[in-house]
Amino acid sequence: MGSTRVVRWYVKRKGFLVERWVGHQVLNQLLKSLRPVTTQHRLIRLGGDTDGGYLVPDDLEGILACFSPGVGDVSEFETDLAKRDIRSFLADHSVEGPASPNPHFSFEKKFVGTTNDEATIRLGDWVETSGCAPDDDLILQMDIEGTEYDVILDVPEDVLSRFRIMVVEFHDLPLFLGRTGFRFAKAVFDKLLRNHTVVHLHPNNNTPVIEFHGLEIPSVMEFTFLRNDRIEQKSPAHTFPHHLDRPNVASRDEIVLPDCWFRAR
Repeated sequence: MGSTRVVRWYVKRKGFLVERWVGHQVLNQLLKSLRPVTTQHRLIRLGGDTDGGYLVPDDLEGILACFSPGVGDVSEFETDLAKRDIRSFLADHSVEGPASPNPHFSFEKKFVGTTNDEATIRLGDWVETSGCAPDDDLILQMDIEGTEYDVILDVPEDVLSRFRIMVVEFHDLPLFLGRTGFRFAKAVFDKLLRNHTVVHLHPNNNTPVIEFHGLEIPSVMEFTFLRNDRIEQKSPAHTFPHHLDRPNVASRDEIVLPDCWFRAR
């Protein structure tokens, strides 16, 4: 048995998965498609100064409602939307309700996932039964600890296209360094990019950056998307962090977005 096969056999016996790296070329193609752009809409910050605050395009006028799966212990993002008379639908089975009450909030004690049962609801069905009209523009703010990939693949594209703005925290990003994880992640991002464009990226400083063959992949990162029909002009974004970015964990140093995510290679 060759030395490479011996190593693979050993780590499999220890409970680890070993697979080939996807390679520079295809990985760079994916990163290129995710490079953020600036548009005619300046970025503003909604939410607090740490975790739970996000940058979004200043294109909120006419948005009827926000769908916010993953509540946790903060609701400042939705509170800021309420000040603009934007209603928020929140869902999380792990808490009893939003962190702070608000007449603009509607809460479901359910996780958002890929089934409908006592503890879970599918995103598409949640939107369809909310009372929002099919032509209402919406905003999505999703932080569901890794389930975001499954949910995005599950939601119908006509529902996804109703979100003018989407803020999604993606977890476990280094998984797409391997071939299997890459195919899964690419399917998710290809679906998102059919009708939306990345307008901001912000690494979460509560998790490490993985360095591999000259590439740096934050473990968790916040992605802000804007629907393409709202973009009249765009150019590559080059300044990171944005002056409105804040560390997710105030006691730790900010993670600067690695160059491979926004510079040509």
